[in-house]
Amino acid sequence: MYADYHIHCAFSDDSDEPMENQVKRAIALGLEEMCFTDHVDYGIKRDVDDPRGIITKKAIEHGKEVEIVLANVNYPEYFKELEKMRKLYGKDIQIRNGLEFGIQSITVQEYENLFETYKDTLDFVLFSMHQVDNQEFWTQDFQKGKTQKEYNDAYYDEIYQTMQMFKNYSCLAHLDLLARYDMQGVYPFEKEKDKIAEILKLAIKDGKGIEVNTSSWHYGLKDTQPCRDILHLYKDLGGKILTVGSDAHQTKYLADHILDAYEILKNEIGITEICTFEKMKPIFHEI
Repeated sequence: MYADYHIHCAFSDDSDEPMENQVKRAIALGLEEMCFTDHVDYGIKRDVDDPRGIITKKAIEHGKEVEIVLANVNYPEYFKELEKMRKLYGKDIQIRNGLEFGIQSITVQEYENLFETYKDTLDFVLFSMHQVDNQEFWTQDFQKGKTQKEYNDAYYDEIYQTMQMFKNYSCLAHLDLLARYDMQGVYPFEKEKDKIAEILKLAIKDGKGIEVNTSSWHYGLKDTQPCRDILHLYKDLGGKILTVGSDAHQTKYLADHILDAYEILKNEIGITEICTFEKMKPIFHEI
């Protein structure tokens, strides 16, 4: 099974790529299945129909100050477009309905409400954490004023706490995401191993999986994401549910290094199956 299970398009506010472009490129690359997982980040963003209005922020682009709209997926239009893509291209590729939940403990109820609304429509949900207490990682707001140990501890503690509260997801996305944005270098796995083990044990107990996020290659990380140590630990603890996704926000990154990830899983980690999902249920495929 050649599948990409972490794909963004213009329904995410950090992508301008039309959905149809991603579908056409996936077919050209020979993908058998793809899952769109556009962003929902309650706390720092709002839904397009939120009566409080949309959140905006100032930014500098090409030397000029611009106002950027921060909005979650327009769900009705998103799922309508996905259905249109299936009608147009379904004979060539399986297209699944997914979302990426950028969840925090303080936003759990909003995600519960969202999942309840679309539970019969969704095939797949990524549990991601892009911010804690509405402080984003990529801007360094979360890390500011903390030691490397403090912000890594707080990150994994927040994941575990939120997992205890929220169960309506499929896989944990890019579990060691902080490595992507850590200005002090990659924090040693051994220092967080106990916390990570508890996270993985809870995921396994709840029947959830983890993803291998192949954007680690174009971000220039020296290891997979999550790192090989986490993948080994997941396997050793009895974990079996894994998806692989490119996290592509542009067509040029679609399916990027998916096959490399398969090779690492099979030949280095000893994992011989990956999963796709239908109606929130995993389907196993031999690598």
